[in-house]
Amino acid sequence: MTDPGHTPTEDLLGHVREHRGRFRWLGIALIVAGIAAILFPFVASIAAKVMVGWLLLITGGVTLWHAFQSRSWREALLSGLVGLLNLAAGGYLAFFPLTGLVALTLLLGLLFGLQGGVEVAMAWRHRPGQNWGWMMASGIAAIALALLLLLGLPGTALWALGLFLGINFISSGAAFLALSRID
Repeated sequence: MTDPGHTPTEDLLGHVREHRGRFRWLGIALIVAGIAAILFPFVASIAAKVMVGWLLLITGGVTLWHAFQSRSWREALLSGLVGLLNLAAGGYLAFFPLTGLVALTLLLGLLFGLQGGVEVAMAWRHRPGQNWGWMMASGIAAIALALLLLLGLPGTALWALGLFLGINFISSGAAFLALSRID
């Protein structure tokens, strides 16, 4: 329960101050990952795609297992079909490294757009506080990256995914690092 004399902004600032070390380390980790992705954009693109593939394989396997365990459930067959679809998509992305980059680039463009919108909203809520402009800049950068990524398809799929992922990590890392420095 919050003190009636405190505003949500004061509570948010208090939380950031209390956990400034976590904000700092998150910022540093994101910046290091971003630099690596920028230095090796094709490798970062393939790594992101393969990781998504493995996540789909895992969720597909678990969903299919659940469907078999829940055969008496009316929707078990449909759940099993979803599991099979996840397994097929995951296998395609995980085991064929040079395929599926266009689809993943599209997905990342949509993710950057949504992330940018959320960061702009966070900055707007934090606006009376210190260093809110960094979060706003990060949100605007994510939205700009989303537009560049989506408008350049399919040619951008081979290099832009890793490069933009790196830029996005650096932008978010700088924003969290700045937040860790509030008084």
